[in-house]
Amino acid sequence: MYIELRHLRTIRAIHQAGGLARAADMLNMTQSALSHQVKGLEDQAGMELFVRRSKPMRLSAAGVRMLRAAERILPEIDAMEEEFRALRAGRTGRLHIAIECHACFDWLFPVLEMFRHAWPEIDVDIRAGLAFEALPALNREDVDLVISSDREPPPGILFNPLFDYHPTFVGSSLNPLAAKEFITAEDFRDQVLITYPVSRDKLDIFTEVLTPAKVEPRAQRTAELTAVILMLVGSNRGVAVLPDWVMREVKTNADYITRPLGPEVVTKRMYAATREEDAAKPYIAHFLRLARSEPVKLQRG
Repeated sequence: MYIELRHLRTIRAIHQAGGLARAADMLNMTQSALSHQVKGLEDQAGMELFVRRSKPMRLSAAGVRMLRAAERILPEIDAMEEEFRALRAGRTGRLHIAIECHACFDWLFPVLEMFRHAWPEIDVDIRAGLAFEALPALNREDVDLVISSDREPPPGILFNPLFDYHPTFVGSSLNPLAAKEFITAEDFRDQVLITYPVSRDKLDIFTEVLTPAKVEPRAQRTAELTAVILMLVGSNRGVAVLPDWVMREVKTNADYITRPLGPEVVTKRMYAATREEDAAKPYIAHFLRLARSEPVKLQRG
């Protein structure tokens, strides 16, 4: 027996309408065509699906069995069609984000809070891109967007610029470096440098300042959380270099001093890497717009 979706829709429509004429109107077809379709379906089943002598038309036992199948299957098909329409319209999809930046959580969570209200049907997830290679994962479609300040795009990957930021020195107001207008690589020789627990090629203080100058800090200590780094710095247990958007919490605190890295101020750019074919998707384009504007508000305090 060969059953098509139109057969299930026919059974459901006749049951709901109680007759061929109204069901034909519901299905946007002629009564003759509908009657012919029912006859062909009954020939396949080898039995009547309706008791035609009753008014309104009543399902036979075989018809009831087919109606149950229609009521189970058709809602799933209708839901799938709606999902496909939403996908085509860009209203639904997946946005799994990998982050190569500990401090980015400070601005990313406010961005995602705004994003989820605008795109409630998008499946959003965050993966710390520090335990795996984020860009290869993006190529494999394991993730859909990578937040990074390293601009080394492989083929097929688009680096969308978000905003510029300044890696900024933060220390205790009791630290002797508080007397300086700006901080140079040499100033770190006598300091305990507190960083996130990532490789040096992921830390601005090394890639932009210390490694080019071939300078090593007196010691290096790590902490997972920005709040812990700032607590240690405030207790004069060490110094740190953090993005400027983090500094809004310490600028007015007498326990801390912040200084630019100099003599020429270090400027870096944050990017959102996407697959080239995804950047124009409406929800990803909206995320990029939010990620360009919201962090700037944090930078301005």
